[in-house]
Amino acid sequence: MIKAVIFDLDNTLVDFIAMKHAAIKAAILAMIDTGLKMPKDAVERKIYEIYDEEGIEDQKVFDKFLTKEFGQIDYRIHAAGIVGYRRAREAALVLYPHVQLALMELVKRGLQLGVVSDAPRLQAWLRLCQLNLQHFFEVVITYDDTKKRKPEPEPFVKALETLNVSRHETIMVGDWVERDIVGAKSLGMKTVFVRYGDRFDTENSGADYEIDDILELLDIVDKLSHNETS
Repeated sequence: MIKAVIFDLDNTLVDFIAMKHAAIKAAILAMIDTGLKMPKDAVERKIYEIYDEEGIEDQKVFDKFLTKEFGQIDYRIHAAGIVGYRRAREAALVLYPHVQLALMELVKRGLQLGVVSDAPRLQAWLRLCQLNLQHFFEVVITYDDTKKRKPEPEPFVKALETLNVSRHETIMVGDWVERDIVGAKSLGMKTVFVRYGDRFDTENSGADYEIDDILELLDIVDKLSHNETS
């Protein structure tokens, strides 16, 4: 019997990569408009080099970029970049189609819902609250809660323990095979790979199920519940 569904956050519920690209482009234009003397393509390349080294959630990327390139931070340019980033982020952070409807239907079926994300705690909650998803989830496990990242077992185990469900009663839904699918399968959880969030042109996810629309998850839950009761 399926009792809980745990979701990855970024690129599973939220189109994080599209938001990040739009926000960075807006920040670069704002910095150039305020006096940054560097071609925008060069700025973008250098910023993503920092992300590659420090992680995509790095909160000091503009500080590091300006210090590395100019030896100091021009706070007029720095502030313009932050404001440009935040404004674009607010506009570009969107849910994938049918996410709210699918979550509502899962709750109606009596399932507990959770999130396991590698994002920092505050950033994960900011995204959930901005999109008005915070009330759907009984548990949100982030990197700060275990200091471990998927596919390590600790984030998954903490979510299961908090929800008080077994791994065999739980479905994990995610877009990243090496983290979401491998990590959950190693614990014996059912897994669902979301092709709409795939960034790696994955051919074989190894998941129990693959979906192109989150509403397909409802059929999977219903099928598993029917099989258990028949």
